[in-house]
Amino acid sequence: QVQLVESGGGLVQAGGSLRLSCAASGLTFSSYAMGWFRRAPGKEREFVATISWSSGGNSVYADSVKGRFTISRDNAKNTVYLQMNSLKPEDTAVYYCAAAARSYATAGSYDYAYWGQGTQVTVSS
Repeated sequence: QVQLVESGGGLVQAGGSLRLSCAASGLTFSSYAMGWFRRAPGKEREFVATISWSSGGNSVYADSVKGRFTISRDNAKNTVYLQMNSLKPEDTAVYYCAAAARSYATAGSYDYAYWGQGTQVTVSS
């Protein structure tokens, strides 16, 4: 049974930082590209960042977070991270990690076979 468990969300002031973690189990983690998505209140889920199977592999970011967020992974710990700096109120959302049914980085949500339950990030102005 595949499980993705996010942690690290919370309340932070604008300009602050948070680091999200996603611990994976029940899958060969190093074979999967991983991604982060988010859903803001009243909006559809949107892509945030993705990283290919390798810890030093290719990563892709949404334009809205480029230069502020960094995705990374530790295959020895079966964990993917999202370092979020210079947070803005518009970053407020539930953040989800997901495992893609392929090894290369992909922004398409349809490529992701497994999803976590999400962690709330709230950025106050």
